[in-house]
Amino acid sequence: MNIWTIWVILIICAYLLGSLPVSFLVGKLRGVDLRHYGTNQVGGGNLWRMTSWKFALPVGIFDFVKGMVMVWIAQVQGLDAAQQIVIGLATIVGHNWPVFLRFHGGRGIGTTMGIITILPLINNMTPWPSVALWAILIIGRLVLGSSPLPVLIGITAAPFISWGLHEPVPVTLGFVTIFLIIVIKRLAAQPSAEAASISRTRLLFNRLLFDRDIKDKTVWMYRTPIAQQEEWDD
Repeated sequence: MNIWTIWVILIICAYLLGSLPVSFLVGKLRGVDLRHYGTNQVGGGNLWRMTSWKFALPVGIFDFVKGMVMVWIAQVQGLDAAQQIVIGLATIVGHNWPVFLRFHGGRGIGTTMGIITILPLINNMTPWPSVALWAILIIGRLVLGSSPLPVLIGITAAPFISWGLHEPVPVTLGFVTIFLIIVIKRLAAQPSAEAASISRTRLLFNRLLFDRDIKDKTVWMYRTPIAQQEEWDD
């Protein structure tokens, strides 16, 4: 089997692994459909808020590790860093637009963190994009008490750092693609009742910076189907 066939097979496997709706299944076992509660995101963060950290933590670890595993397998099979990044991207796309949930997924942040973390560890690459992303996320979380804005800043910084340190162009382009996936997922989020009463400019601004439609974080994160239906009725 030649390297290109292996690459295509691994891309498909990465997408399917990314698509596994583990957080959705765990939520359903707890009587919660994450697509209709809280942020409506099918991810570990929403599962944590809607159920318990005891259920969400293993799911979060799975989301973090699945991208790492696929990138590592690609490296073992002899694929270069650029090809590994494409496989990582397929995992993120699967998580964000899972075929098993009619393409209604999460944000892919945990999977992205795993991929950016492992790439320099198994390749001759600078670790600084990964270090910067982790540092910005942790500091931003401690200072702001929120992660969407620090995530955006960190993901934005990664390709600039990679380019500034003269990493191979395909690697830098891979970081740019990750940035675009994160931004597109935020801006093209599922419609909400709140969006009807907000100007399009404000809506896109809120989604880009804060990953939500409204300014009130608590209200947004703990919505219920009943509350959302009442907003539509009003």
